[in-house]
Amino acid sequence: MPFARLATATTPTCHIGLGLAAVGRPGYINLGRDQDLGENRSVETLRTRTNELLDAAYAQGVRYFDAARSYGRSEEFLADWLNAHPDVNDVVIGSKWGYTYTAGWSTDAEQHEVKDHSVTTYERQRAETDALLGDRLDLYQIHSLTPDSPALTDKELHARLAEAAAQGLTLGFSTSGPAQADTIRAALAVTVDGEPLFRTVQSTYNALETSAGPALAEAHDAGLTVIVKEAMANGRLAEPHAPDALKAVAEETSLGCDAVALALVLRQPWAGVVLSGAATVVQLASNLHAAVVDLDDAQLSRLAALVEEPSAYWERRGQLPWH
Repeated sequence: MPFARLATATTPTCHIGLGLAAVGRPGYINLGRDQDLGENRSVETLRTRTNELLDAAYAQGVRYFDAARSYGRSEEFLADWLNAHPDVNDVVIGSKWGYTYTAGWSTDAEQHEVKDHSVTTYERQRAETDALLGDRLDLYQIHSLTPDSPALTDKELHARLAEAAAQGLTLGFSTSGPAQADTIRAALAVTVDGEPLFRTVQSTYNALETSAGPALAEAHDAGLTVIVKEAMANGRLAEPHAPDALKAVAEETSLGCDAVALALVLRQPWAGVVLSGAATVVQLASNLHAAVVDLDDAQLSRLAALVEEPSAYWERRGQLPWH
């Protein structure tokens, strides 16, 4: 598996990855994004910003980069950076298929992305990803599986995915929604010719939404690499939106709310990679301090009280506006 490369990394930040959802397109649902990106969100402006973030992340020990077909031009921007750094051979590159970006580089589109987990969409998007990332792609994930996703039962799709795996591509899936645990367990049961199809899982887990934790532990025990997304709860755990308890703990550590929120996830024994969704180099630097945060039992107990019911958390997430 490509994630074996991280096992030999010695930097404290090697298990923090950089996700490109917030900078590969002009509109996203992260709180505070208006201030982060400003008004100029042209393709070239965001290309430059992404390049600067990738430079900073790599220089500070980040070795996993995460894109998706629906993240606007994230794959294109990532490919540009990789092509400009042909000597960089110790990173792991992941992307996702299953959503098609439909916003046309607009922040106020009626629909920003369309979900389709069919074989037809897989083949189209696999070709699109291959045209950009080629053999630099290590991991290809089904984007946002839910318990009712046809991708969990589509045998033709499973066979096509297994063909890609036989050619050396690592396969994974991401999850979303209040039933993430059910989705993870259903995906763990998917096999082709008696072999598990998926080698990684990417799920939402943070101080407010911990319901996937037991299933992620099961996935880890089954040999999958666990990638955690939305550890900042789309900005709800960052200043100035963070809950008072998180702000208090952050003050005690003399670090930011973001670093504490990420550290809370990094300390989970099953967490292989925790994604930063930073939109600025300053945010990234603050996020990376998570690697040195030390939380005591009393602080952990106070943070544990922040957990919300999954249905309430996902309802709130669904109401976040696209900025």
